[in-house]
Amino acid sequence: MIPKIDVRSQVARKCYTGQLGFEFEAVDLLDIPFVEFAAPVKATASYEIFEDNKVEVLLHFTFTLKGACSRCLSEAEESFTETAEGIFEPGKGDGETYGYTNFVDLTEFARDSLMFALPPKLLCGECLRSDGENE
Repeated sequence: MIPKIDVRSQVARKCYTGQLGFEFEAVDLLDIPFVEFAAPVKATASYEIFEDNKVEVLLHFTFTLKGACSRCLSEAEESFTETAEGIFEPGKGDGETYGYTNFVDLTEFARDSLMFALPPKLLCGECLRSDGENE
């Protein structure tokens, strides 16, 4: 489950930074044939609340994909580690930021970040080493 940050509570306690660790399933985001997540996506979010109540979130996540190589259909497995940065502001986001009311819900940000981090295909070790056409 992807957590929420209770901004009002954190500001009231004068706690302006923090970290959250969580795991989440993202099966519906994967669009590579014959490939699946080997386990839930593991994530760590670090956040900082600024004076204007904007919240900066740095999300580090790791995931492993397994399945058939997109080129030769052999067994393939690869782990990925990615980092994403997001800004949340009170009210509605402006397209470059996410909006929030009292709670920063990390769900949309985590799913968006993971979607951008997914590779277009999964290749086995032999296909990765082959003629350099890894597009």
